[in-house]
Amino acid sequence: MYNAAIMILLLLLLFFSARAGAADPTVDLLRAKDQALLDAIAPGDRKVWDDALAPEAIYVDENGATLDRAEFLKQLEPLPAGTSGTIRIASYSASISGDLATVVHTDDENEIYHGQMLTAHYLMTETWQRKADRWKLQMVHAYAILKDPPSITLPAKDLQQYAGRYSGGADLAYLIQWDGKQLLGGRPGRSMTALQIEVRDVLFVAGQARSRKIFQRDAGGKITGFVDRREGQDLVWHRESSGGS
Repeated sequence: MYNAAIMILLLLLLFFSARAGAADPTVDLLRAKDQALLDAIAPGDRKVWDDALAPEAIYVDENGATLDRAEFLKQLEPLPAGTSGTIRIASYSASISGDLATVVHTDDENEIYHGQMLTAHYLMTETWQRKADRWKLQMVHAYAILKDPPSITLPAKDLQQYAGRYSGGADLAYLIQWDGKQLLGGRPGRSMTALQIEVRDVLFVAGQARSRKIFQRDAGGKITGFVDRREGQDLVWHRESSGGS
C-alpha cells in the first residue's frame, strides 16, 4: 500500500512536471511561421510573406529603412546568381497576451557569396496579432548584431607610436599607454582598456563594434591625432604629447 502511494505520487509529479515543461502551442506556431518567413527570404518567396503580413504591417530593416507592406514585398527578390544562403532561428521567446504576441528571436545567417562563406547574426523583434483566428504580423524590426573585426599584430615599435595624451576639448582627454605588451586606452583617472588593431592606424576596443579610432599623420608620418568614428560621425582628438605613457 505504501509503495503504491509512492508510485502514484511519483506519477503525479511526472505528469505536472511534463505539463509545466511543455511548450506553448501558440509559441510553437509563431516560431514555425517565423522560420518559414526566414526560409522565404533567399528564394524571394513573396507568397509566404504576403500571407503573414497584416495590411498595415511595418518592416524596419537592418539598415534602418522603414517599409510598409507593399514596399517590403516589392523589394523581396531572390538572391542574385552566385549567391545562396540560409537563415535559422537560434533563440526564440514570445509573450502572449490575449490576441497580441510580442516576439524576440535571434537568427544565424550563412551565405555563400561566389564561393566565399559569410556569416551574420540578427536580432528580430516582432508584434503579432490574432485576427479571425489567424495570426498576422503587424511589425518587424530587424537588427544586425555587430561583431568585432579580426585584429592584427604590429611590431612593438609601431604600437608605441600611438602612445600619448589626446585632447577632444578643454575638459576632455584620452590617454593611450604602452605597457610593454599591448596598448591601453582610457580617460584620465578611469580604468584603462586594451586597444586592438584592425589595420594600421585603425584601433578598436573589443565589444565596442560601433566605434573605431582612426589615426591621422602629418606629411612626415608623425601621428597628430585621431577621430573616434561611430555611425559615420567623428569626434576629433588632437595629440598633446609626442608619445610615451
